[in-house]
Amino acid sequence: MEDRRLGKTSLTVPVIGMGTWQTFDTGADRLPIVDEALRAGIRLFDSSPMYGRAEDAVASALAGRRSEAIIATKIWTGSAPEGRAQAEHALRLFGRVEIYQVHNLVGWRTQLQMLEQLKGEGKVIAVGATHYLSSAFDELCDVMRTGRLDMIQLPYNPRLRDAEHHVLPLAAELGLGVLVHSPLRFGVLDQRVDRHLLNELGVQTVAQAVLKWIASDERVSCVLTASRTPGRPTENGAAGDPPWFDRDQCERLAHQLQ
Repeated sequence: MEDRRLGKTSLTVPVIGMGTWQTFDTGADRLPIVDEALRAGIRLFDSSPMYGRAEDAVASALAGRRSEAIIATKIWTGSAPEGRAQAEHALRLFGRVEIYQVHNLVGWRTQLQMLEQLKGEGKVIAVGATHYLSSAFDELCDVMRTGRLDMIQLPYNPRLRDAEHHVLPLAAELGLGVLVHSPLRFGVLDQRVDRHLLNELGVQTVAQAVLKWIASDERVSCVLTASRTPGRPTENGAAGDPPWFDRDQCERLAHQLQ
């Protein structure tokens, strides 16, 4: 598993991570999935209070081995007191949060101030912001230009390339880390890819091809996969090793996935 520097921070992250939306948000035991993820080199786990009980499920699965993982989570509220309560809950669970983000830019002016304070206290390493809608990318860019972020998180894959227009170039210009969520959504797995191309790319599955396509963009720090099915973390983790695709290979794969 390749590690990459998260922007200008001191933090290095695996190029393949694990998201928890719709997969860790129930009372089900996620210990087997986390075990498999860690064996595959997937050490970054991204969560949010928006995802039901996902933060608690991650913390439970990491009991006794918190130091083996990198935690990314979020503040999701416009209220300053509620934001503080969310942060206190996460810090009780994890001790510290390596990557703390403002979820979907909700109340970002209020919440960034609190996250910056936590960073100054050594409880957070990197502060960031996320959004899932390309229609919000202009606002995200405005927040990026304030100089207050260390990283961003957004959706990106061969069928959803809006981030290439402005956000990814600006992130590179500012030296910000980039986490990518929803890599296998938006119909990308509904398409057929020629087996000869998969063989040329050195992958076994379309999912691996898509993950490597995203990771082949050097502006991307970590691609967040999600799974509740045994075997998938191993499959996804295998996409975290170079060699990466060249420009021609990326465009040919993207063409077949349209």
